[in-house]
This record gives sequence, C-alpha cells and structure tokens, in this order.
Amino acid sequence: MAALLGLTLVTAACAAPRATTPSPIAEPAPLVKTTPPTTTTTPPPPAPPCSVTTGACVSLAQRLAWLLRDGRVVRGPVPAGFGPPDQMTPAGSFRVAWKDREHTSSEYGTNMPNSVFFAAGGIAFHAGPLDAPSHGCVHLTDADSAAFFDGLNVGDAVEVR
Repeated sequence: MAALLGLTLVTAACAAPRATTPSPIAEPAPLVKTTPPTTTTTPPPPAPPCSVTTGACVSLAQRLAWLLRDGRVVRGPVPAGFGPPDQMTPAGSFRVAWKDREHTSSEYGTNMPNSVFFAAGGIAFHAGPLDAPSHGCVHLTDADSAAFFDGLNVGDAVEVR
C-alpha cells in the first residue's frame, strides 16, 4: 500500500496543476530614429568661362581668375578685384606683353608687385587689395599674383569676360 500510496502521490503531484508564473513579455525596444550620416559634398569649383588653353581667364561677373596650362587649370579659381565703372577692367582677348616683378606705377606711384601686363594703358595682373578698386588692373592676393607671374609667359593668352 505504501508503494501504491507513493505512486499515487507521485501521480497526484504530476497531475496537480502547476502554479505558472507568467513569462516575462519583452518590452519592445524603443524606436530610435536614426538619420543616415550626412555626407558633405563640395560642389566642384566653377569652370573657367574662357576658351584659353594656356594663359589666364578672368570672369568679371564672378570676380574670379584662373591660370591654365595645356587645357588644365593649374591655379584657380582665385578671387580677383577690378576697376570701378569709371576705370573698368577691359574685357576682351589679349596677350601677355611684358612682366615686372617689382613694378611701380609711373602714373599713380603705387607698388604693383608681380605685374603681368596684358592690355593697353598699363593694365596688368598684380598683387593688390581685393576689397579696393584698381585703376583697371586685376588685383590678386600676394600668393596668387606670384603664381600668375611665374605661370604666365610673354605671348600667353589672357581672356577677360
């Protein structure tokens, strides 16, 4: 009987309903709004608006200049300053006439470092303030005027648009 009773208890224990503990329900992970990483794409610099392949191109409207060699831009676009309406920088196609590293204007008595003369009346690329009007010349920064002086040869084309 003890054996029978043990069996009954085992059976009863097995047959008895178990107290169930609720299974934990996982809370959904909070929605994290992810934004894709922003990629900064720098637009390409403006292309020179001139047909010059070796020489210099100047855009009066954009206030920019380019130095070109064999169809490639070797410097630029670089910021440029020009003459005011009453002493406008002349537009057109020109050739480098002559150069003078340490030029002083005979008309105005001002220093014109890295002068590259290309138009009648002493019009040249040279170092000068970009925020002050010239007397018709193309002002460039010191570094850019040195690059234009070194990169342009007598006879090279200059186009001002």
